[in-house]
Amino acid sequence: MNRKKNDKYQKEVFLNILRSIHKNPHSSQRDLAENLGISLGKLNYLIQSLTKKGLIKIKNFSKSERKINYIYVLTPEGFRSKIDLTMKFMQIKIKEYDDLKNEINNQRHN
Repeated sequence: MNRKKNDKYQKEVFLNILRSIHKNPHSSQRDLAENLGISLGKLNYLIQSLTKKGLIKIKNFSKSERKINYIYVLTPEGFRSKIDLTMKFMQIKIKEYDDLKNEINNQRHN
């Protein structure tokens, strides 16, 4: 994958993680990884990256006396980033749609 496609892919993965965390802050990393279709190790790495960027915070709490779980919370910067990434993603998809629509119209007229 070239650098530009890799960057686009990583932003899309970050967006999906931010969206999942926003919807399900009590999900375990295993649940998040399964829902996103990525490995647990990759998700852990990406969550650490998002934490270092200040986009999410990890808070732990005791679900029972023997088990500690985590809550993933979007920071205000995380919310702004989620909105920004969503807008960029939508712009890309709209451009792809327009390009396909033009291609179909050109094929019909040839």
